[in-house]
Amino acid sequence: MMKKKIVKRLAGATLLAVMCFLVWGHSKCEGRKSCTKQIFAMDTMMDFTAYGKDCEEAVDAAIKEVQRLDALFSTGDDSSEISILNRTGSGRGLSNDTIAIFRRGLEIYADTDGLFDFTVYPLMCLWGFPTKEYRVPSPEDLQEVLPLVDASKVRVGEDGMGEIHLGEGQQADFGGIAKGYASERVMEIYEEYGVTSGMVSLGGNVQVLGKKPDDSAWRVGIQDPEGDRGELAAVLEAEDCAVVTSGGYERFFEEDGNTYIHILDPRTGRPAEGDLASVTVVSEDGTLADALSTSLYIMGFNEAISYWRKNTDTFDMVLITVDGKLYATEGITDRIRTERELSGIT
Repeated sequence: MMKKKIVKRLAGATLLAVMCFLVWGHSKCEGRKSCTKQIFAMDTMMDFTAYGKDCEEAVDAAIKEVQRLDALFSTGDDSSEISILNRTGSGRGLSNDTIAIFRRGLEIYADTDGLFDFTVYPLMCLWGFPTKEYRVPSPEDLQEVLPLVDASKVRVGEDGMGEIHLGEGQQADFGGIAKGYASERVMEIYEEYGVTSGMVSLGGNVQVLGKKPDDSAWRVGIQDPEGDRGELAAVLEAEDCAVVTSGGYERFFEEDGNTYIHILDPRTGRPAEGDLASVTVVSEDGTLADALSTSLYIMGFNEAISYWRKNTDTFDMVLITVDGKLYATEGITDRIRTERELSGIT
């Protein structure tokens, strides 16, 4: 798989790359002014930072909430609501959060013409991505499993019923939006505790509240798809938004000289192949940013731009193409710091 360095610009919200001052392996709380802690959840390291009188209480409550959501949504936990639903095919009395994430998943599925499909889990298992026991499935195996990937077959009961029905043989996986959903909840909790300046980094998902205490914008790094881990293609200044990046360089395996990435195209059942090396989405809606970063990657350069032009009021994006070029939607070009040539998308 080709991977090139590219930076991204986004209109509306702001991004910037300078490694989000993440703290590794410990927690740090300075009196009542600031608090930073780190945990492992949702299969990734997560960093929480908040400033304010009750910052430590806010961070602790946010961590507790993320752990609660992880226990609901994890496909790797046999006792989670998603895992139980995947085994039984239907459920009643499910939590409000499980119902809510199914509803959002169906909305985004419809809006992206099925490119965001949370019923892709049987395909992910076929390729071995959840267990890391990788294999390239035969065309016959793909044809057998592919019909199961169709979120339009999922039924969500009326409000208050907590009821969900999957199509026969279907299984759900919200890895494509669970971290975005969680980061939104973290921002809500911060605000409940009076925090006006805060950040959460959930792997490739970053969401920030307000500005930094010195009144400067938060700086979020966009990884160079072609570089070493941690090498940045650009830095984006961010305020009150989520910044989510997806790319084939994140998870992949190699077999017989070929590279197979974890982003699967639900239309073919195979890893997405296109002209984008990575996609960064910036939006006030963390769940949407999470879902679109993957969906736009599958769409490819031209279709991603067309989609943005129809939805300029909800998100902005930075595209890095496989030939190393950097593009960003208009309105935030002055928020990006990069040594590369940057082309605006209008």
